Amino acid sequence: MSLENPDELDFALSDPRRFLDTYAGQVIFDEVQRAPKLFNYLQQRVDESRQMGQYVLSGSQNFLLMKGITQSLAGRVAIFRLFPFSFGELQAVDLLATTPERAMFTGFYPPIFDRGLHPSDFYANYFETYVQRDVRELQAVQNLTLFRTFVRLAAGRVGQPVNYQKLASDAGISSATSREWLSILETSHLAFMLPPYYKNFIENSVKVVQAILSS
Repeated sequence: MSLENPDELDFALSDPRRFLDTYAGQVIFDEVQRAPKLFNYLQQRVDESRQMGQYVLSGSQNFLLMKGITQSLAGRVAIFRLFPFSFGELQAVDLLATTPERAMFTGFYPPIFDRGLHPSDFYANYFETYVQRDVRELQAVQNLTLFRTFVRLAAGRVGQPVNYQKLASDAGISSATSREWLSILETSHLAFMLPPYYKNFIENSVKVVQAILSS
């Protein structure tokens, strides 16, 4: 059941209890974040039925979806993140780009391959939709123009160590804001931070000293 359907959405908003009675069995609710009232009623039904996997909740607005889940269904859900295609999946159907540069330019979102869309057209529209739909829901982002500039500057630093102060200076924002906005990009899966792999030599040295002293 997709709540992008205006009639079904009106039904869910006006009478959540009867709406859920209509789909009393196992059901998938897509774009469920459009009807936030449902989460409270779902909590009660999940607690009463104790049936695993009775409801599958999906949505394209990660912020609103997670807000509803964490407020009403905490401890009652298993979270699965559906990512774009992988190299292996594209290679299996002979759609993987022949060069790393082409693969990075094309990306891995299904509509590009399913509908034959040009990456420049798809990503421009995707980003504007993301900014207008998701980011404006957050109080942390007051200036969308600055946010667009920030995202472009962050994209130009892919694969580099993060210098929050330099990024903030180039974008015309504070260092604290640059951290907040990078966190937003992570939360919405537009960016991934890769922490360095290293050994804690100080901790290891302390353990060695303690071992020597104890012996």
